[in-house]
Amino acid sequence: QVQLVESGGGLVQAGGSLRLSCEVSGSSVRFYTMAWYRQTPGNQRGLVAVFTTGGSTNYADSVKGRFTITRDNAKNTVYLQMNSLKPEDTAVYYCRLAYAYWGKGTQVTVSS
Repeated sequence: QVQLVESGGGLVQAGGSLRLSCEVSGSSVRFYTMAWYRQTPGNQRGLVAVFTTGGSTNYADSVKGRFTITRDNAKNTVYLQMNSLKPEDTAVYYCRLAYAYWGKGTQVTVSS
């Protein structure tokens, strides 16, 4: 069974950084498009960053230049490096594999 486990969330002050991890079991991050989403109360889950099988990346305009998605094939893990965090980045962040499987999410809270 495919499982995705996010970690690395927490409380950080505005301007700070966090690195989220998504460890995958039951599949390989190398063979599927991976993505990070986020969701806040009252809003739809929105796409944040994408890492394709070919190594291309795409980002939501709101995080472009601040967030970086990377992939470690040996660890079967995808990361989201978040820099210059803003209070509006506060959300539950979810990892997704192949636009089909979801992790349970990790909370990121950015204080003013």
